[in-house]
Amino acid sequence: MVKLHLDPTRLPVDAIAGEPPVDPALLTAARLRARFAETLRAWDPEAAEELPFQPGYKLRRASVLVPLVDRPEGLTVLLTQRTDHLSSHAGQISFPGGRAEEYDSSPIETALRESEEEIGLHRRHVQIVGVLPEYITASAYRVRPVVALVTPPFELVADPGEVAEIFEVPLAFLMNGAHHQRMSFELPEGAGRRSFYAMPYERFFIWGATAGMLRNLFHFLRA
Repeated sequence: MVKLHLDPTRLPVDAIAGEPPVDPALLTAARLRARFAETLRAWDPEAAEELPFQPGYKLRRASVLVPLVDRPEGLTVLLTQRTDHLSSHAGQISFPGGRAEEYDSSPIETALRESEEEIGLHRRHVQIVGVLPEYITASAYRVRPVVALVTPPFELVADPGEVAEIFEVPLAFLMNGAHHQRMSFELPEGAGRRSFYAMPYERFFIWGATAGMLRNLFHFLRA
């Protein structure tokens, strides 16, 4: 697989998704718990991109925690910026999480363990409310997003080998289609064109798989 050297912040915006924002009344801890506890409503996850895997290719399993912090001013999404020296996804914005290990009992356990290791988020502050559909990444991972409410106060300690910065973004900002940009780029060797979502917030450029999983949370809450 060809490794791309791509600066998405320099790409033009092809389109804005533009859907109306999720009703602010739904973006509370109580309403989110209720939404995930409901009988499943029909909703369509974000359409998967065509990925460069041969039939039967075995994707690696991973989980991420989608931590929604219950702040007095409203829910926020806790995100990390990866360090610049990593061999994959260096400098990108991501959820805390990572590859599943054989001893993990479930995707939820993977997400909780990885969050403790990466940012020091102790599970006593975390209430799991639900999971979103698996998200297939171009780096050959089958990622299960685990949505959780996080209750302050809590202390975080970033693993300096993996995490350069920890920050929060208002959930209401991310749950607004007016902030969802569509971008694309040409793959090398004439392999086609790949498109992705981006959700720039202040000095942080949220894009790729992280933005795609946020789009699925957006679709779920709007259903």
